[in-house]
Amino acid sequence: MHTVTTRPIEGQKPGTSGLRKKTRVFMQPHYLENFVQSVFDSIGGAAGKTFVVGGDGRFFNDRAAQVILRMAAANGAAHVIVGQGALLSTPAASHLIRLNKTDGGLIMSASHNPGGEDEDFGIKFNGPNGGPAAEGLTDRIFARTKEIAEYKITDAQDIDLSRIGETALGDMKITVVDPVTDYAALMETLFDFDKIRAMIADGFRIRFDAMNAITGPYAIEIIENRLGAAEGSVVHGTPLPDFGGMHPDPNPTWAHELMDTMNGPDAPDFGAASDGDGDRNMIVGPNVYVSPSDSLAVLAANAHLAKGYTEGLAGVARSMPTSAAADRVAQKMGLPCYETPTGWKFFGNLMDDNRVTLCGEESFGTGSNHVREKDGVWAVLMWLNILAVRKMSVVEIMQDHWQTYGRNYYSRHDYEAIETDTANALVTDLRAKLPDLPGQTIQGRTIATADDYTYHDPVDGSVSEHQGIRVIFDDAARFVIRLSGTGTSGATLRLYLESLELDPANFDRDPQDALAGIIGAAEEIAGIKARTGRDGPDVTT
Repeated sequence: MHTVTTRPIEGQKPGTSGLRKKTRVFMQPHYLENFVQSVFDSIGGAAGKTFVVGGDGRFFNDRAAQVILRMAAANGAAHVIVGQGALLSTPAASHLIRLNKTDGGLIMSASHNPGGEDEDFGIKFNGPNGGPAAEGLTDRIFARTKEIAEYKITDAQDIDLSRIGETALGDMKITVVDPVTDYAALMETLFDFDKIRAMIADGFRIRFDAMNAITGPYAIEIIENRLGAAEGSVVHGTPLPDFGGMHPDPNPTWAHELMDTMNGPDAPDFGAASDGDGDRNMIVGPNVYVSPSDSLAVLAANAHLAKGYTEGLAGVARSMPTSAAADRVAQKMGLPCYETPTGWKFFGNLMDDNRVTLCGEESFGTGSNHVREKDGVWAVLMWLNILAVRKMSVVEIMQDHWQTYGRNYYSRHDYEAIETDTANALVTDLRAKLPDLPGQTIQGRTIATADDYTYHDPVDGSVSEHQGIRVIFDDAARFVIRLSGTGTSGATLRLYLESLELDPANFDRDPQDALAGIIGAAEEIAGIKARTGRDGPDVTT
């Protein structure tokens, strides 16, 4: 072990899901080491502690894992549990942290961002509850990166992470585990595999697109091996450092191959996709796309059909930009419903306090209190469990849901890689307009309220400001604008649009048509196209 002199490197501020930069930035001398040491320093040191380490397999994942292990040993860690090949999906890492009662974990991923030497890499620390670090901790980590002067590392040969078993690095024990086994066992306790197996044996066909990312091994083991789906039901199932050139973001734009299949003449009965690190999901049926907001609402309404949730839900939570479809379910079922800022860490407090069981975000993330991360494979299995019990198709489930609760038409428009100053100026100018907006009539709708969302955590009393600009009309239609914290180039501006429809005669409209008035109002008020020079969004979901 030796101590290396270093100096602060600008820009190491963790976002909603850790630190994300271009891979070559992380490959610079001292860059990864500075951040990892700052994490250890900010949690009171690593001495005597146990951690989980793993990642989504993107380029630099294997090298970063070796650096983290050598630094953990030099900082006095007692034990590190690492996924075979340095691989772990984010929800599986969360489960291992909780299962083994460790002091946290370091997860290497840039989630749904592209991978490769010229693309993106990321790393985040998850706490002992298995969830992303709270804002207080990420603030301390960032503060430490701005003053760091040295880090500790051990000189050693690479640890063989290809073989399951125990080894050591100095006084630190290293346990290499199969990344899938414990997670798959957890899923069997939550869902009725027998019912799903019977449905599949009766001819039910599945297409799961793992997008050459981490969920491939999980989906093959669970969906094909344990549930009996035909070989080849999981496509793009081998994790690759560059995701095979795919953009591992499960939405209709990037998972277009799956969408073509599901909209084709011989579509399977059920389609799904997951992202780079396995915490997101997209659900589709033959000629029907299920928006993430609707998916959360359907799961909330039907979760009691899965064996791990038969006693009902403690409550439901959604991120503020997510549609209010889940609110309508919670109200009808007499459940508490919480609205939080974007970022799964905000759900962690509510779950730890037993206030909610189910959580979801419009950004293709859904999960429950079985871990403290959103969980793509879990969401797919919950859908399969519901379909097996109700014996209905995906489109029938959706139509029945809208008949019961109404339809919250919803869409998100992403304007990616905008010049940062332009994006910041747009948001600043819109924020200045907010006090004068209520009472104005735009596109035939009257604005009821307009604000910059502030969240007051009911568990720890913390306050999170500037979490998104909301403009809400008197018919409950609304749009939300916020800057994303998950990109690595320029700024991504997200526009969220929602309108409630209660007339069954209008449930089959195209969402963009149904939301045309809200889209026009948002442009009239915020001027996104005019300010950015864009003809329209880069991604529409």
